Amino acid sequence: MTKTGTFGAALVLFAAFSATAEAKLYKWVDDKGVTHYGETVPPEYANKDRVQFNDKGSVVKKKASPEDAASGKKTPEEQAAIEQRRKDSALLNTYSNEKEIDLALERNMQQVDARINSIHMLQKSAQESRSSYQKEAAQMKAAGRKIPASLQTDIAEAEKKITQLQQDLTQAESKAAAVKATFAADKARYRELTTATKK
Repeated sequence: MTKTGTFGAALVLFAAFSATAEAKLYKWVDDKGVTHYGETVPPEYANKDRVQFNDKGSVVKKKASPEDAASGKKTPEEQAAIEQRRKDSALLNTYSNEKEIDLALERNMQQVDARINSIHMLQKSAQESRSSYQKEAAQMKAAGRKIPASLQTDIAEAEKKITQLQQDLTQAESKAAAVKATFAADKARYRELTTATKK
């Protein structure tokens, strides 16, 4: 039976069991990966992952297989909680007060700001070069002279460089915003943790 067909059958079972307050319905997956629903779980799948539903069709219990329990496999929620505790510990061990967080932000922003300022200077230089090439081309055209291929190439290269620099600037500005957001979140979390500790 396909998973879709099995699920359709499950809906029928939900309706059948809904009349009994104590009705139980289980879902399990066999060795071939096919999902099944039933009032009881076959003995050969008793130690496998399974889900129990109530008479409304809502999940009331999940059971992990002994293999998962023995291996220490964590649920996504447990993993998220462990990761949050790790981050909190690192935050408290890295900073002694909020001012240190501000100073760390300032140090990180110095590098990002230097990159942004460098791009601005390169942009100005590229724009000046393009203007010079375009002016030279315009003078040649006004004099009825043919614009040499080398000058056309210079103009195209200048345009290309300006476009690339604009992309670089956008990335640098995005990084600056990300750095500020990260430190703002760290500072808010640090305040939350230290305030809770003082209470």
